[in-house]
Amino acid sequence: MSYPHKFSVAPMMDWTDRHCRYFYRLMSKHTQLYTEMITTKAILHGDQARLLDYHQDEHPLTLQLGGSNTDEMARCAKIAQDWGYDEVNINAGCPSDRVQSGSFGACLMNTPQVVADCVDAMKQVSNLSITVKSRIGVDDMESYDELTNFISLVEKSGCDTFIIHARKAWLKGLSPKENRTVPPLNYDWVYQIKQDFPSLTIGINGGINHLEDACKHLEKVDSVMLGRAVYHQPYLLTDVDEIIYHQSSSITSREQVLLSFIDYMKVQSQQGVPIRAMTRHILGLYHGQKNAKKFKRLLSGSSVTLDHLYEWLDFTVQSKLN
Repeated sequence: MSYPHKFSVAPMMDWTDRHCRYFYRLMSKHTQLYTEMITTKAILHGDQARLLDYHQDEHPLTLQLGGSNTDEMARCAKIAQDWGYDEVNINAGCPSDRVQSGSFGACLMNTPQVVADCVDAMKQVSNLSITVKSRIGVDDMESYDELTNFISLVEKSGCDTFIIHARKAWLKGLSPKENRTVPPLNYDWVYQIKQDFPSLTIGINGGINHLEDACKHLEKVDSVMLGRAVYHQPYLLTDVDEIIYHQSSSITSREQVLLSFIDYMKVQSQQGVPIRAMTRHILGLYHGQKNAKKFKRLLSGSSVTLDHLYEWLDFTVQSKLN
């Protein structure tokens, strides 16, 4: 069986890079983290260190792969294992034009045997758990039977974990952003998949914005994945270990999180990473707080420095004392 994670942060293009993931790990030790989707061709022909490196504290960590060529997928699974990832996830849910042109993402739901062949090839060369993230359907896939056919075929290849975004994907006529909101949510189909495939680990994704909702879903399925809700309100992660995993959390304040991230940014900036490449991920840290807009304005400045962040910490401490 795959790693028993109940709660995860979704892979999000241009967002869940290694700096973002380290920031999230400061707030939850048990949340499963995912890389951005990385294509097989990028891994095989690009700068692997830039694409795949991560901080050891990021575990448990999943590499999400975009691809459909069995040989390339297998080679990347072996690389992921050698790199120390905990599992590999196949993207069968992203609806963007770029993904479609590469014959992977949501369009793979139309070719379940291709996904099954990829899983089989990947498991032959790797000991990692191979999981699949999909939609409930794509384009003219209208029936629950078509979804069960997809799950059944891929399961037979050795995949025991599916994370299902509870919306269809329309590859023509809707943008990726619209595909996250326009197709109606159908949580019942995901619940039914868990009932019909009780031995599988079934995760649910889509339209989930609060931990209270996550707990309700966990009464019906095995895991819950949140995406943009976490990115815009990251501090909610500080409740995950206690509420979802029933483990104590050592986090006491946003300032504690920020101070720890500043220490990380110091080291990274000494290695040549621009400060803005890291601060862009923490814009939502003060979401819902009275000084949230001021914090965002500070980080949005073109010349934000670590000294500015230390000044911010002094300001917030003084605000709490007054």
